[in-house]
Amino acid sequence: MIYPTPLQKGDKVALIAPSSPISDGSRVDYAMQYIKSLGLVPVEGANCRKSHGHLAGTDAERAHDLNCAFADPEIKGVFCIRGGNGVVRLLDKIDYAAIRQNPKFFCGYSDVSLLLNAIHQQTGLVTYHTPLLAEPNFADADEYTLKHFEKYIFGENSTGNNLLPVELPVDCELDFWPNNPTNPIAIGPVCGGNLSGLSVLMGTPYELDTRGKIFFIEVVGERPQRIDRMLHGMRLAGKFEHCAGVIFGDFTNCNPDGTYPCLDIPTIIAELQLTVPVIWNFPCGHILPTVSFPIGQVARMDANNKTLELV
Repeated sequence: MIYPTPLQKGDKVALIAPSSPISDGSRVDYAMQYIKSLGLVPVEGANCRKSHGHLAGTDAERAHDLNCAFADPEIKGVFCIRGGNGVVRLLDKIDYAAIRQNPKFFCGYSDVSLLLNAIHQQTGLVTYHTPLLAEPNFADADEYTLKHFEKYIFGENSTGNNLLPVELPVDCELDFWPNNPTNPIAIGPVCGGNLSGLSVLMGTPYELDTRGKIFFIEVVGERPQRIDRMLHGMRLAGKFEHCAGVIFGDFTNCNPDGTYPCLDIPTIIAELQLTVPVIWNFPCGHILPTVSFPIGQVARMDANNKTLELV
């Protein structure tokens, strides 16, 4: 694994939009101001405000912003500020060799989770599943979400030689999954993110590798029947059989549409018949407050005691 150098006040960081367009330019301005409030120097990607249909610029433009950010020695970190759709079109246009030679703090979530995992798998760089600065709900981010995010930005969540518990929001307790195996402990690197995005990578060179890893899943705006289809596609591909454990994050706005009967999410998950430790209702995804955490870093989860610790 390659850990990025923690950011320091005065560092220049790039803000890029590798997925959907940012329809309201004031959100880019807000993201820039937030970065400045941290004592960092924001550098807006050249194509950050562009639009190409449902994308924030052409594939070449979006890939250019990402590749240039890693190639520029003055840039010390890269913040993806918008999710949506479109990252899958960039995965074969990224200069992974340059990223490996110039490792930097890289963060985002949702559609960006495809990048978080592809970059880690291709280069070994630990990436960070964090809020997106130009998403509408970031302006409403609570104190926990911001402080937890900023600890990773500045490397304050470094574990040293000790286990570091993943701090949860006040009054938040992880739920116990009733069918956990006899051994509730799982240890392995964290992988995963948005189910809708990661499911489309099956059969590609960037397919998610869950072997021996703790597999995190969150999703937004999908009907239960679609979630069922994606999860069982993952099951048939061995993603649950070969992982060390599974963490289910928030399933945001994933309700039946009422047109015909549908299983609920807990039943769908139960019928996966998972044989690895499971934690349910982890407060991470398209919600507030939300946990930030590293993709690629080794973690220890205890499904019985409902704890997650970074190693």
